[in-house]
Amino acid sequence: MSQQNADALDVERIRGEFPILEREFEGQRLVYLDNAATTQTPEVVVEAMSDYYRETNANVHRGIHQLSQEASICYEEAHDRVAEFVGASGGREELIFTKNTTESENLLAYAWGLRELGPGDEVVLTEMEHHASLVTWQQIAERTGATCRYIRITDDGRLDEEHARECITDETAIVSVVHVSNTLGTVNPVADLAALAHDHDALIFVDGAQAVPNRPVDVEAIDADFYAFSGHKMAGPTGIGCLYGKKHLLEDLDPFLYGGGMIRKVTFEESTWGDLPWKFEPGTPPIAEAVGLHAAVDYLEGIGMDRIREHEESLAAYAYERLDAEGDVDLYGPEPGPDRSGLVGFNLESVHAHDLASIMNDHAVAIRAGDHCTQPLHDRLGVAASARASFYIYNTREEVDALVEAIDSARQLFA
Repeated sequence: MSQQNADALDVERIRGEFPILEREFEGQRLVYLDNAATTQTPEVVVEAMSDYYRETNANVHRGIHQLSQEASICYEEAHDRVAEFVGASGGREELIFTKNTTESENLLAYAWGLRELGPGDEVVLTEMEHHASLVTWQQIAERTGATCRYIRITDDGRLDEEHARECITDETAIVSVVHVSNTLGTVNPVADLAALAHDHDALIFVDGAQAVPNRPVDVEAIDADFYAFSGHKMAGPTGIGCLYGKKHLLEDLDPFLYGGGMIRKVTFEESTWGDLPWKFEPGTPPIAEAVGLHAAVDYLEGIGMDRIREHEESLAAYAYERLDAEGDVDLYGPEPGPDRSGLVGFNLESVHAHDLASIMNDHAVAIRAGDHCTQPLHDRLGVAASARASFYIYNTREEVDALVEAIDSARQLFA
């Protein structure tokens, strides 16, 4: 690890780059701990998008005039930069811009799943999958006659790897697995699962929405066939997501959506498709958002992804320790360590998660409450909902203390 990555973050300097963190509610400074849902956006990203609108705003790949040429270059360079960020050596041809991770998963499920799946085929998921994956493959399986199987989790919130070896067989067509659980914080062994899938001639799709923002990700080292993530969870703008795919696999897929910008030739009788990645990006794409995502990637790499991971995990470990010491807080997922990321799911005994989040809000502490789009996982845990505190580069130990103090207020209110 480089010395830069080994050094602690200068959190106070970083916080100064996020003006929203200065907001106060009834005299209380905002404590933003809902980063697994959406991170805040630094000034450099906002400025990059504003500069685009001020100076370059035009449609891409459509015009010969100067602005269109400049916008097209910005858009294409964003593909290359984000591909580089996740280790995709094929560049823009392996990196499709979508609206978000959910759309990326649907693109794959419709473009590949409807064509390739049939009776007797199995889609293997895990019990901790986000609805974006679970519901999508469930619906595709119903349409095609395929079957969904689910790898169990252990009582401490880890993936049951022995059960994974039982589930992934020669009948498996694709394995769909979340890299980091948005409810448990579990970091899954995705490279091992990829190797297991490939041993059975199956593909693997990885939902990286909770991984790419906070840890180094190399899709080629994982050997993922497909990998998806979202801009708004990694200091970037909303409205843009990414689907990485191995070039030879993407070349073999037909488009999921149709229209202008993704065609090569159209006649009244037939149409042919353009090159990668454009054949999967019909219509006017998220140009300004791509510019913003490019800036966000530069920003995160300037900090260092190892440092970001270490900072998040340190805060999560501190929060876990503080909450565990309370005695009446139920914690979900693995204990702090290499198998856990920077979020903590929990419940305060005798207080519904929604009530707890409301009281947190009275103290200007923003957390998440609900099923986090993982209803089957909550059924497995035996709870209707949970609270979640999730951390990012600008959070501090003092904010963890503020979380615990707000929980104490809720405890007294419901006593």
